[in-house]
Amino acid sequence: MKISALLLAGAVALSGLAGPAVAKEWKTVTITLEGAYAPWNMTNPDGSLGGFEPELAKVLCERAKVECKLVASDWDGMIPALNAGKFDIIMDALSITEERKQVIDFTIPYAATPAAFATVKDSPLADAAGTGTDVRMDVGQTGVKEIDALKEAFKGKTIGIQASTVYAKFIYDNFGDTATIREYKTGADRDLDLQNGRIDLGFDDSVYFESAFEGANGELVFTGPQIVGPIWGAGEGLGVRKADTDLRDMFSAAIQSTLEDGTVKTLSEKWFKTDVSPK
Repeated sequence: MKISALLLAGAVALSGLAGPAVAKEWKTVTITLEGAYAPWNMTNPDGSLGGFEPELAKVLCERAKVECKLVASDWDGMIPALNAGKFDIIMDALSITEERKQVIDFTIPYAATPAAFATVKDSPLADAAGTGTDVRMDVGQTGVKEIDALKEAFKGKTIGIQASTVYAKFIYDNFGDTATIREYKTGADRDLDLQNGRIDLGFDDSVYFESAFEGANGELVFTGPQIVGPIWGAGEGLGVRKADTDLRDMFSAAIQSTLEDGTVKTLSEKWFKTDVSPK
């Protein structure tokens, strides 16, 4: 699984940076985003980065009183590149998980979102049992009847996932023995194959899919229940190097202020048409 390779690479890079901590006066900060995970973040026609996270980053940097530079990079190399010092912060719908906390640190979460399956609207897999409902799951939980029903319904089908994500791990853990799993570098590549019938299902963040459905002109739909709860970690936060506790605390304070004054709610309703603030 690529998620294990990603974390191992991050750990190797981290070990190479081990040494006495030196306090740093932060004046400029480089933040990386994928630039291909709309509406969280996207690359505009002029090459600039847009979406929910770039707009939120602007506010966070103002409140942290630092000048920020946003750069795009590949999702599956972000953690090792962070620990190698190529940038200072990851802001890419990065779920806060215990596994990732072994190699990087996190701010408090600025969002928390569910995940779900998608398929083409005229597929026999559409309207699978539980569609329109939520199923709460904890980390490592098994024997969930709704998931067992989906395993039977999706047996022998091909499920597309973006590599090195918490959603990929969920699919491998729960459907790896009954379905064919195909990894993609980006969600957009997966969605194109789904729309063109090259795979049967996709699994991803629900608010990401809402935007993808619009781009697919209504050809894609949710199927089965939304998966919610601690299985996805504490929510989405900023990833920082373990040594940069001062940077973590600066941005945690900035995030807290945007949650308290409704900035996150306003921006998320603009981009997602729903409030993704952590509850």
